[in-house]
Amino acid sequence: MSQNPPLLRPDLARPDFKGAQVPEAARPGQPRIGMVSLGCPKALVDSERILTRLRAEGYAISPDYAGAEAVIVNTCGFLDSAKMESLDAIGEALEANGKVIVTGCLGAEPEYITGAHPRVLAVTGPQQYEQVLDAVHTAVPPSPDPFIDLLPPAGVKLTPRHYAYLKIAEGCDHKCKFCIIPDMRGKLASRPQAAIMREAEKLVASGVKELLIISQDTSAYGTDWKGRDEKFPILNLSRDLSTLGAWVRLHYVYPYPHVRELIPLMADPANGLLPYLDIPFQHAHPNTLKRMARPAAASRTLDEIAAWRRDCPDITLRSTFIVGYPGETEDEFQTLLDWLDEAQLDRIGCFKYENVDGARSNALPGHVPAEVKQDRWDRFMEKAQAISEAKLQAKVGRTMQVLVDTVDDEGATCRTTADAPEIDGNLFIDEGFDALKPGDMVTVEVDEASDYDLWGRLTA
Repeated sequence: MSQNPPLLRPDLARPDFKGAQVPEAARPGQPRIGMVSLGCPKALVDSERILTRLRAEGYAISPDYAGAEAVIVNTCGFLDSAKMESLDAIGEALEANGKVIVTGCLGAEPEYITGAHPRVLAVTGPQQYEQVLDAVHTAVPPSPDPFIDLLPPAGVKLTPRHYAYLKIAEGCDHKCKFCIIPDMRGKLASRPQAAIMREAEKLVASGVKELLIISQDTSAYGTDWKGRDEKFPILNLSRDLSTLGAWVRLHYVYPYPHVRELIPLMADPANGLLPYLDIPFQHAHPNTLKRMARPAAASRTLDEIAAWRRDCPDITLRSTFIVGYPGETEDEFQTLLDWLDEAQLDRIGCFKYENVDGARSNALPGHVPAEVKQDRWDRFMEKAQAISEAKLQAKVGRTMQVLVDTVDDEGATCRTTADAPEIDGNLFIDEGFDALKPGDMVTVEVDEASDYDLWGRLTA
């Protein structure tokens, strides 16, 4: 399961961590709430919205259990392993604090939670912000002071100050057999573009240097609107976001034909839309894709990739795949490996298939034994590592702009336009970094590469 790393989890953050934009000191008598945020970046945005609302009502945000009068646990419920981690986090919060409110994706199964932890104060599902606030009000009544309790202009953020996730839609219209997101979060519901742009402008004005655009299906943004003027509103939204003076990175983009219209914009260095696409391909064999209930046109996808690279040679392509899906044969898996050889994706992740309670894939025949799944995962990652190593070695000697994420006594950890935070690699500067600080944009020459990371030196 994807989990917010320790520095981004308020319950685990070091006392000296200043990256997250969470107001630190509570005034005397101010009620304090803690937050544990699990799961994907979309859940992290939900946590930020909840904390922003609470902060506006006069609550302080506690960085630890001991200082909180109640704790909210925002759960993930996509995989069985994610459910277990969520239950563990709830149990830990109950033991350390005693007053726990549960929300998020696993909250769609309240009996599952209360069966394991009957002492929780309340359980709400994903995006049920009002119900979460009601539960907090009951457990810890608000006590606002409008002259003191000032809200940060960009709201409460759980990411470092120089980048932020920007959610443009909720839900999904796909019916993939391994996924229950539409059941938990509903059908696609796109936010108005004007509201997105207002939020983006506030974030950039507050110092955000990178906007990470997220939804369940980013390229479908706006297609749920009836009578819309534009057939594919993601194109106009991307154009407008690219003018704000910040990096704009697109995540969870399905390779619909209209995506090719974004590529010339990515190829133009004068705007902020990064040459980066995060595309959930999942597999390459048509039979496997058919069993997944996903588009089964891997050969045409290779043609699209070739066209994208022709129009934007520096484009970075990231994707994730599932191995060991029910019915996957050795020949189907080999087709996936062969497809990777042809596609030469820049960033590649892989999951071993897990049953998800309520998913249609559970009932498919031919479930793959655990040892076979592990073997295929090992072989897949060996292939992915070799591709990544070759790609990064080719960057040695190049000059590029990087964004500084952290600086410590050993050096600066940075990211190139090819690196999304927490999921891709890094570029490290270990000489002449003393004057750097998080959020700086600097130019480096790459002088070393490993399997997944780069090293560079500052240019004059």
